[in-house]
Amino acid sequence: MAVKKGTEIEINEQIRDREVRVIGANGEQLGIMSAREAYMMARDQDMDLIKIAAMAAPPVVRIADFGKYRYEMLRKEKEARKNQHTTELKEIRMTPNIDTNDLNTKLSAARKFLEKGNKVKVALRFRGREMSRMNQSKHILDEFAEQLSDIAVLDKPAKVEGRNMAVVISPKK
Repeated sequence: MAVKKGTEIEINEQIRDREVRVIGANGEQLGIMSAREAYMMARDQDMDLIKIAAMAAPPVVRIADFGKYRYEMLRKEKEARKNQHTTELKEIRMTPNIDTNDLNTKLSAARKFLEKGNKVKVALRFRGREMSRMNQSKHILDEFAEQLSDIAVLDKPAKVEGRNMAVVISPKK
């Protein structure tokens, strides 16, 4: 039996509702009747009675071949999964005394991530005596975000997280 969002699909004798709205094998409305009558009608056609909308009042059932119905549902789920895009959070780490060429390399990497539709977290890592100069290094993150402002927007401004200071940048829609 197929599992649908944590609940099982009820078919044939498993449907215990008093009244159900029945949809025929060709998609036509057959009206409201008892679940027993609907099951007999489905059995006469050598088909199954499948509950497709349990929360409706009265619940909606369909007369169809269960194997074919399950196959169609799995195919639709697979198609939906294929078309969705998940956004990842990519991280770029730097130190406060980063050189210009290294900064440009990090900028180009961030630009590639943003063009692919991912969010980018840019983190400045402080060690030792650099911790006392955290506020003077905020401009590095601000300039980094400014350089990418043509394709991205700032989600979260510079924030200190332990030994790091980070900003989150997401692509423009």
